[in-house]
Amino acid sequence: MSSPTSTVTVDNKSVELPVKEGTIGPSVIDISKLYGQTGMFTYDPGFTSTAATESKITYIDGDAGILLYRGYPIDQLAEHGDFLETCYLLLYGELPTAAQKADFDYRVTRHTMVHDQMHRFFTGFRRDAHPMAIMVACVGALSAFYHDSTDISDPHQRMIASMRMIAKMPTLAAMAYKYSIGQPFVYPQNDLDYTSNFLRMCFAVPAEEYKVNPVLSRALDRIFILHADHEQNASTSTVRLAGSSGANPFACIAAGIACLWGPAHGGANEAALKMLEEIGTPDRIPEYIAKAKDKNDPFRLMGFGHRVYKNYDPRARIMQKTTHEVLNELGIKDDPLLDVAIELEQIALKDDYFVEKKLYPNIDFYSGITLKAMGFPTSMFTVLFALARTVGWIAQWSEMIEDPSQRIGRPRQLYTGETERDYVTVAQRG
Repeated sequence: MSSPTSTVTVDNKSVELPVKEGTIGPSVIDISKLYGQTGMFTYDPGFTSTAATESKITYIDGDAGILLYRGYPIDQLAEHGDFLETCYLLLYGELPTAAQKADFDYRVTRHTMVHDQMHRFFTGFRRDAHPMAIMVACVGALSAFYHDSTDISDPHQRMIASMRMIAKMPTLAAMAYKYSIGQPFVYPQNDLDYTSNFLRMCFAVPAEEYKVNPVLSRALDRIFILHADHEQNASTSTVRLAGSSGANPFACIAAGIACLWGPAHGGANEAALKMLEEIGTPDRIPEYIAKAKDKNDPFRLMGFGHRVYKNYDPRARIMQKTTHEVLNELGIKDDPLLDVAIELEQIALKDDYFVEKKLYPNIDFYSGITLKAMGFPTSMFTVLFALARTVGWIAQWSEMIEDPSQRIGRPRQLYTGETERDYVTVAQRG
């Protein structure tokens, strides 16, 4: 049976291009030799119809509302697993055995300390510096401290770098938070699990003993799972593009953090929270629904719709349940933000305008409320996103490094500027 092909006709010349099929999802037309055969590039702003790589890590079916990590549905992993188990799955392709998980957890836990000289980095920042600015700088600076894990051609060094970043990201994130509020840094504690350790580093103070609330720890752990990877999104593509040049892994992850900082990407949950605060009370929702429908009004509903999902974001259902668990545990019965969120969700799911445009609530719609209830300021929301996404970035980076067909990223362009012209001296320009 012959392999499928697709025919492209340019100036009456037909060119056959191979078609590649994945295990699930759309097939792709291989256009890698299109320029050589036709002298033409393709034009695809935002790469919405272009597969830039082959991957075995994460699968999304936006129309059906499906998200799989290595084949496992996201709701099953979030409901029954923990974050480090998900990290192992994303990195190695299979869920760990009990012995493998114990070993992996142990190694991550023993890497959570950062070099003591890193403390000096923080004193160079203003106290009101955004935590994401600190994260970009500090993660990139890790390569200056760990020279023994920057050789990307050495599998052992790649493994060590991966473990270090997964382990040290919570420590750096907590340090960024503590610095911003003027409190002393709290060192990690090896007898705590990954997420409990992070909560303690964020909220413990030397003046009193801190006890981790298991409900909050489990909720945050679930949030980390939901954000661990999301296929070839903007920040992941940035990590892969940086990595394709041979840059060290710490620099690549720092590049991903910088991309994630954008409000259209990692900052979306912060924007959704600000929108709910602006609406204020459920009785004002019709007013804002009308504003959202008005093409001439700049107001946009944040936390609705998704670049990929054209159905209900599968992560949003889990996030909604998690939000209720956190608010109930903290005794928050009448949270005005949650009241607005639930009412807005119900209206949007039934309103013809939103249904036709498939503007369903996404994960950002609920995660901001949950993190705020836990005590995190909005400036930390994207930092938590980066903490969780680090493992996805590393898994994608590792896959790219090990792919023999990978080349340095070099998108092409449609040039619309001036054609060639001769230089004229200043005196002759009039």
